[in-house]
Amino acid sequence: MKTLALILLLACGGAQAATIYKYVDANGNVTYTNVPIRGAQPIKLSPLSSYPSRRDNGASAGKPAASGGYPNVDADTQKQRDSGRKKILEQELANEVKALEAAKKALADGKATRLGDEARNYQKYLDRVQKLQDEVTDRQKNVEALKRELGM
Repeated sequence: MKTLALILLLACGGAQAATIYKYVDANGNVTYTNVPIRGAQPIKLSPLSSYPSRRDNGASAGKPAASGGYPNVDADTQKQRDSGRKKILEQELANEVKALEAAKKALADGKATRLGDEARNYQKYLDRVQKLQDEVTDRQKNVEALKRELGM
């Protein structure tokens, strides 16, 4: 019988909202907790039932929900956004092409010379050249990805 009373007590206690406290320390760091700390201020929260549910996708706000719950944007605004995005991607592509050319030049220069003790330790030379080759490969992948994104 005591076990049943304990279960009922726990079940009823879970239905109540927990109090959340906000604590700001001497350094200005903010901590949110459900454990009261000296100097912490309790925060008043609305019950969960007052928030829109996931099922209505915000339709309760008076606007019909777009697919996926995102707001609709008029065509002109979307064209401006697409144009701005395209300019950014084109600039990134130009920067990446320049970086690719610099990486290729560094690779060519790196292959042509051996530094310090690389004449005696061939593996050091190979490791250094491999890092330069990896940089070229990474830049090439970036250029290809940006071209795909731009539809080139």
